Amino acid sequence: MRYIILVFIILSSAAVFGQQDSIPNRKELAAIPKTSKELGRKKDTVAGAEEYKPIVSDYKIVSFYRDTTFVDTTLSIKKEYQYNYLRKDDFELLPFANMGQTYNKLAYNFEPNFFYPKLGAIAKNHNYMEMEDIDYYNVPTPMTDVMFKTVFEEGQFLDILLTFNVSKKFNYAIAYKGFRSYGKYNNSQAEAGNFRTSANYLSENKRYSFRGHIAAQDLINEENGGLSDLEDQFISGDSDFSDRSRIDVNLTDAESKILGKRYFFENQYKLIKKDNDSSVVEKTSLSLGHLFNYETKYYQFTQDSQNDFFGEAFVATDLSDQARLRAFYNQFSAEFYNTTLGRLKANLNVYNYNYSFNSVLITDTETLRSQLKGDEISIGANYQKRIKGFNVKGDFAYNLTGDLTGSILNAEASYVLGDVLSLGAKLHSSSRMPNFNYLLYQSDYSNYNWDNLGAFDKIKTNSLEFNLDAKFLGSLSAKFTTLDNYTYFAVDPSVTVLETESENQFIKPFQETSSVNYIKVKYTKEFKLGNFALDNTVMYQTVSQSSDVLNVPQFTTRNSLYYSKEVFKKAMYLQTGVIFKYFSSYNMNAYNPLLGELYIQNNQSLGGFPLLDFFINAKVQQTRIYLKAEHFNSSFREKDYDYFSAPDNPYRDFIVRFGVVWNFFS
Repeated sequence: MRYIILVFIILSSAAVFGQQDSIPNRKELAAIPKTSKELGRKKDTVAGAEEYKPIVSDYKIVSFYRDTTFVDTTLSIKKEYQYNYLRKDDFELLPFANMGQTYNKLAYNFEPNFFYPKLGAIAKNHNYMEMEDIDYYNVPTPMTDVMFKTVFEEGQFLDILLTFNVSKKFNYAIAYKGFRSYGKYNNSQAEAGNFRTSANYLSENKRYSFRGHIAAQDLINEENGGLSDLEDQFISGDSDFSDRSRIDVNLTDAESKILGKRYFFENQYKLIKKDNDSSVVEKTSLSLGHLFNYETKYYQFTQDSQNDFFGEAFVATDLSDQARLRAFYNQFSAEFYNTTLGRLKANLNVYNYNYSFNSVLITDTETLRSQLKGDEISIGANYQKRIKGFNVKGDFAYNLTGDLTGSILNAEASYVLGDVLSLGAKLHSSSRMPNFNYLLYQSDYSNYNWDNLGAFDKIKTNSLEFNLDAKFLGSLSAKFTTLDNYTYFAVDPSVTVLETESENQFIKPFQETSSVNYIKVKYTKEFKLGNFALDNTVMYQTVSQSSDVLNVPQFTTRNSLYYSKEVFKKAMYLQTGVIFKYFSSYNMNAYNPLLGELYIQNNQSLGGFPLLDFFINAKVQQTRIYLKAEHFNSSFREKDYDYFSAPDNPYRDFIVRFGVVWNFFS
């Protein structure tokens, strides 16, 4: 990965230094004549000749689902929420002490993005970019997006993207996100690298289109298993341990790693295309398409020597568990589009998988296979139709052969009335097997070996969601979810865990036979008065279940009071304020570093502590500057340190961090 970084820097340096941040912001768009604004250009005159300079809205970002946005160089409270390791709002997540470690969940979304089970180690996958996380670009000139942020001891974070237009019809991008952070606690170092490059092409006659990407990613974490003496060394507030590196941890020689490589491309050719004139809106078309995705991925846990924290092991030293998944996915499709009838796409999906370990486990009582291998064939369809402000879309897939999946159905209807009102409803129903690490796992630790393929049933998920977004009332969403055969990790209930033992010795996968009903309601509203604003997000959750297998806080809130103003003769836009976040106490999930998974525990109720952050952000041209004092209220404590991200894993202490985000345009 280091060689990839070196090549990337050499190739991109010339483009970076040859660019400038001269693109007008959104406020300047209002002054552009209507005819020029429709073209997305700013009219200018050079040596008597008229030409059009690009503006921000010309730099388009296209998602995997073909939703289009443009580069946003504004500064807002929403940007503050997204200025983090994941580069998205983490309201429903609770980070661990070091950047790049896992997150605990404050809320859930159970609808799968992909029809088939994944490798597992889900707690380690927050920064792993899936097929649907890669964006494609359509830009008039080369553009660079850079994010930098300080970390927790000895390291930095940098995410850099360069995108180019080789021609009007061909665009490509190259990007790398990398970081290293030593962390405040022993054996908690984290580092990662996410390399991706994407390209998209549209032929001159607009019949043939192509898009594809390559991604190579690695996520590496030292694993300390949490603190071993919480009461005396952390909760008590003993000043001898204010230097967190002095606190004892459970593991000092363990490491986990996720490594993945993916090759993705999609082709589409229009057999029938009316209105070839590019200035005329297409009315009817018929096209054939092919989507190909090949991905290899593995999760590895290594340890220098056996530790009773996980129980007995087959070997005493050089422990190494590695689960590997190699998957081919092909989709063959035919799409019909008509301005009156809408867009209908039918597809045939072929999925080939090989989930494996490097050995076969043989004991006195059983023989554990080393792989799950097979083919899945399914058919599906997608439909979308827009009538003025009303939009309907849906998709379904049904498995014809194979054991991993059953069916999936998504339906959505929405209505938009300008920027005043938006109403929407979503329906989801799916049936599929749990992730592969629930079905089969092998480890050098004797307790972490199981084969549940014949014992576990498909997880059935049904959800209904309503959304309301009104300009003066705020945004409200309500989701109702029912889960059958819900699958989870937990301590084996048949075992009595002694005080001298770690419950991590007895973690197993289980499936709940009774239905689990989950309700999540979220409300967001911002109030403004002059230069002051108060942004509020409140979430309520409740679960109806026979056993405590899904634990969530009942109330979660985030309230941001901030001040915004243009200063220095409008050369800088300044935004400063305080963010308050709180969630009610609940039986927070615990973290298992061997599996890279969170597991259910019902012995400790944690949470109920406020998180206060103070920030000062500024914007100068296309550069946004961020300065934040995180969790500053923790410095007011002298004892009774009770803030945790998971049992035995404290939340972050007070720290000041700095960073920038800036764009360059040619």
